[in-house]
Amino acid sequence: MSETPGPHGTPRPVERTDGKKVPLPPDASPEKAANVRVARRKFAGTQSQIRGSLTFYKYCAWISGTFLLLLVAEMISRYAIGYDLIAGGRDASTGETVAVGWLNLETGNLVGGLNLSTWVLIVHGWFYVVYLIACFRVWFLMRWPFPQFIVMALGGVVPFLSFIVERRIHRETLSQLRANPKSTKRY
Repeated sequence: MSETPGPHGTPRPVERTDGKKVPLPPDASPEKAANVRVARRKFAGTQSQIRGSLTFYKYCAWISGTFLLLLVAEMISRYAIGYDLIAGGRDASTGETVAVGWLNLETGNLVGGLNLSTWVLIVHGWFYVVYLIACFRVWFLMRWPFPQFIVMALGGVVPFLSFIVERRIHRETLSQLRANPKSTKRY
């Protein structure tokens, strides 16, 4: 970059390679430009905040992924086979208590009890909200682009994806923190 004097000897804006126009000081030279600091990556939190949110995200991803697999098994058993899992029900024909048993949806062989299949649906639904909060927290603190958040959120609705995405997010976050140790905000 060379100096281009403007009227009255003041530096004139010169276009840089990134498209920004900046005024050059009068003593600007390529030799001095070699010592310019490179802009570093900025995060929205401290190292401990990012690591804490990453740990919370990791646990949420594993719990949400496990309940999603249970949900898929429940959907297969309910809609393909026609059975629900019941805890503490009674056999309709004998009246005996059954600790855990399969309720045939056509014959109604069990009465009463707790429908575990329905509880898997409810727990996964509410925990997915917690998982989204964990995804948002990591995404926000790392200042990633929005499509990254979408991929993280899909981990809670696509079977096995939460395990894959969690591993990749964990590895990427730690590598970015190691590569930019002084980029975290200090309070």
